[in-house]
Amino acid sequence: MKQLNKKMISGLALAGLGGLTYAWLNCRKVKIPDYVTAVENFDPQQYMGKWYEIARLDFKYEKNMSHVTATYFLNKKGVIEVHNRGFDDKENQWTEAHGKVKLNGEEGKGALKVSFFGPFYSGYNVVLMDPNYETALVFGESHDYMWILSRQKTISEETKQKFLLYAEEKGYAIEELTWTVQE
Repeated sequence: MKQLNKKMISGLALAGLGGLTYAWLNCRKVKIPDYVTAVENFDPQQYMGKWYEIARLDFKYEKNMSHVTATYFLNKKGVIEVHNRGFDDKENQWTEAHGKVKLNGEEGKGALKVSFFGPFYSGYNVVLMDPNYETALVFGESHDYMWILSRQKTISEETKQKFLLYAEEKGYAIEELTWTVQE
């Protein structure tokens, strides 16, 4: 009987610790790099909808991808979700990833965090955006992550140069960008 009680207490303690760890991971603020200043007056409602990826710094989950889009929406529970979709040119098939998005700090700033893997979040910082929410430059939590997004499949040369200059000034290796095929 004593052995059973010890096992039960140990199990409950372990489950409680696991629950606390999960809650902490889920609620904690993701570190925003010093060189990142997220846009002010950010309205998540206006950010909803479909975005075309114009360019990115490649990483393992997007290698060989073309026709990449990200669609943001509020689910029935009021949680922001993102559905990423792209065509894997090497495997010759469409692939999708579904995640959750939360504010990463104070309301009204474009500092967000995104999770595609349970309670593990990564930084997603909207650093430049036109007033109509038609184009956006997004930095991740390090110089390894950067995206240029648009509501259309292309952006103007003026916007492209503005985003590239800003990213280069912030230390990003713009020569390593992958320009996403959308046509």
